[in-house]
Amino acid sequence: MEHSENSAMDNATSVTQFLLLGFSGVPNLQTFLFGMFSIMYVVILIGNTSILVIARIDPALQKPMYYFLANFSFLEICYVSVTLPRILYNLWTQDRGICLLACAIQMFFFLILAATECFLLAVMSYDRYVAICNPLHYPLVMNPTKCTQLAVGSWLGGIPVQIGQTCRIFSLHFCNSNIIEHFFCDVPPILKLACGDTSMHELSVYLVAMFFVASPFMLILASYSKIIATILKLPTATGRAKAFSTCSSHLVVVLLFFGSATINYLRPKSIHSVGTDELLSLFYTIVTPMFNPLIYSLRNKDVIAALRRLLLKI
Repeated sequence: MEHSENSAMDNATSVTQFLLLGFSGVPNLQTFLFGMFSIMYVVILIGNTSILVIARIDPALQKPMYYFLANFSFLEICYVSVTLPRILYNLWTQDRGICLLACAIQMFFFLILAATECFLLAVMSYDRYVAICNPLHYPLVMNPTKCTQLAVGSWLGGIPVQIGQTCRIFSLHFCNSNIIEHFFCDVPPILKLACGDTSMHELSVYLVAMFFVASPFMLILASYSKIIATILKLPTATGRAKAFSTCSSHLVVVLLFFGSATINYLRPKSIHSVGTDELLSLFYTIVTPMFNPLIYSLRNKDVIAALRRLLLKI
């Protein structure tokens, strides 16, 4: 790897790859971390694939709620596959280098899938809002065409903006260093390596985060405020418990994902630290996708019943 010390511009042209130093501070735990992340990856793949399969093949789950859940499970598989294989490769080979193009591609797909997750969680909350607050109109409003449009919009909605953001970031000159104190090519640690004033780029990143994180979260809050108000008006405790059970799993996932992502991206730059950034990123990129199938299966009787039917057939 070339690295010139002559001038900022010389340095900028010499940086042809970055070094991902995430988890390198614990050299004695590299084998343990590789084993732990390998198990987590397998659990994520098996858990989300199981949810995806039963939501697609079980007749009892042919409903809009489970159509979106199948999309969400497939998204989680893609989402973790952007970062985890690279983490495992780095831990196994101790080769921390990643070229600029590979780093840009990883960031692009990570941002696209993160935006999709925000949109899809908002769509799932809208589905629960219609089901609970307007049950008589639910089959008409959430018809197959509308569901497909909402799912496709969630998958494609962030692509134009994230293409622009990734191109803007990687059009910068990198001369401060080539060391990324993180386990994947995320926006904040990459911007730290850029030459000159990056305040406009940081503002752009903040505005994009506000749009893709804060806006869907506000829509989710609006949906759940209506949902909770409607549930509290139900005449019986049994009816309230049944209504809330249909959306409680989704609410838990929303709080886990948006809570950690919001703290990581929207908190002031002055209180950022390498350890905290890694921990929060690890939580919403790996830990939450691992627990999602467990949350949905344990808190949903239809999913549990479908899993039993699937296991009995095997």
